[in-house]
Amino acid sequence: MRVLLLEDEYMLRVSITEFLNDLGYEVMGFSNGEKAFDAIYETHFDLYLLDVNVPGMSGFELLRALRKEGNKTPAIFLTSMVNVNDLQEGYSSGCCDYIRKPFDLTELQLRIMHALKSHYHEGENRIDFGGGLVYDTEHFSLNHNDKAIALSKTEKEIFAVLLKHTNQIVSVEMFQDEIWGEYVDPANIRVQINNLRKKLPLDIIQNRRGLGYIIER
Repeated sequence: MRVLLLEDEYMLRVSITEFLNDLGYEVMGFSNGEKAFDAIYETHFDLYLLDVNVPGMSGFELLRALRKEGNKTPAIFLTSMVNVNDLQEGYSSGCCDYIRKPFDLTELQLRIMHALKSHYHEGENRIDFGGGLVYDTEHFSLNHNDKAIALSKTEKEIFAVLLKHTNQIVSVEMFQDEIWGEYVDPANIRVQINNLRKKLPLDIIQNRRGLGYIIER
C-alpha cells in the first residue's frame, strides 16, 4: 500500500514515515500542498494523509480539487484544528476520517486500517475464496486452513492490486503504476506473479493472454 503524506512539520513527517514503513507501507512525504498535488498525477497512491495548514495548497483545497476530478482515494486529515466548523469543512471536502494532533501513532495505524478496509473491502474482515483460502483484510494476509501463506512484500502488493480490481483485468502497466510507480521489465512482473500463483492452493489468479491477470469472484 502506497501512502501520500502531506505534513510540513519535519519531525512529525519523519516519525510517521518511519512508523508506517515498519508496518509495510510505502510512504512519500511532502511539506508543500502543490507539490503533493502534482505527485498524485505521477504516482498511484492508496491513501492520503493530509495536514491542513501547509505551504502552497492547503489540505482542504487539495482534497476538494481531487474529489472534483473524480478521485475517490481515501483521505485522512491530520490537524491541530479543534473547531467544529473546521471538522465540518474537512468532511465536506471529502475525507473519510479526521485525526487531531497530537495523536498516538498506534491510533493513526488503526485509523488507516479502518479507512483502507472500509474503502477497498466494503467493511469485510475476511474474504473467503473457498477451499480453506481466506484473505484477512485487517492484516492484509492470506491463510489456507488457518495457516499463513508466506508471501514476499511484492507478492502481497500484487495480490492487493488484483483484489482491489476484482473481476477486472489488471495489465502489466497497471502493476507498474500501482506498485512501482515507474517502468519495470514486464518479464520480471510476470515472474513475480507466477511465483505468487505457485504459492496459492487454488488457481484464483487467471492469466488473460495478451491482456493481463484477473481475480474473479
